Amino acid sequence: MDLSSSQALVASLTYVEVTGSTNVDLAAKGGEDLTVLVAGAQTAGKGRAGREWSSPVGASLSVSILLKPKLASADSLAWLPLLAGAAMTRAVRRLGAAATLKWPNDVLVNERKLCGVLSELVDGQTVIVGAGLNLEQQQDELPIPNATSLALEGLTVSLPEALHAYLAEFVPLYKSFVAAGGDPEAGLRSLAIELCSTIGQDVRAIMPGDSEVVGQAIDIDSAGRLLIAVPGENTLYAVGAGDIVHLRHN
Repeated sequence: MDLSSSQALVASLTYVEVTGSTNVDLAAKGGEDLTVLVAGAQTAGKGRAGREWSSPVGASLSVSILLKPKLASADSLAWLPLLAGAAMTRAVRRLGAAATLKWPNDVLVNERKLCGVLSELVDGQTVIVGAGLNLEQQQDELPIPNATSLALEGLTVSLPEALHAYLAEFVPLYKSFVAAGGDPEAGLRSLAIELCSTIGQDVRAIMPGDSEVVGQAIDIDSAGRLLIAVPGENTLYAVGAGDIVHLRHN
């Protein structure tokens, strides 16, 4: 498998055919900023809230990137999952599908989940950002009913093509973010808002502890939180972590 075009974009890149979890392996291995691990299949991948998922060989792109950004404030690390989600959204558009970003970091096509991102703080300022992009799965091979793949959207995309599209978007965004000291107002916040289909939607936010907020998502603030306006209340709710459900009204 020729990954040379992707290798040229990062500090180092390793490909393995099968692994348990690229995030776990990369955390154990370590490396310099922009060290990348790619797998043809994962057997014990995890999503947000520790949900397990797996992928058959060649059917998806599993990629983790180790980051050691030098930022003015550690609070800016909260933007890295959004940065990865924005990069993948732009990559999928480059590949030919009309993707949008669902806050904080799912990539949707026609309101169906195509990709998920998981960001983990390893130590201090070391972060690993993992992404799983569905490439070839058919509907019965997907883990949830409202998921999709590039194949189901009518696209034939190889793992090398998908990886290069993602890294070609991720690396410049990341380098610009770091050069700005982690200031989201230098372009990342406006990009995330532009790509985010959650903005303007009626949503249900399910937070840790199972508390809920139902209202309209109206903005992403400077801390990367989703701002929700609740009917009849003058206060905006700022959601920093949780599951967001896009509510549909007939």
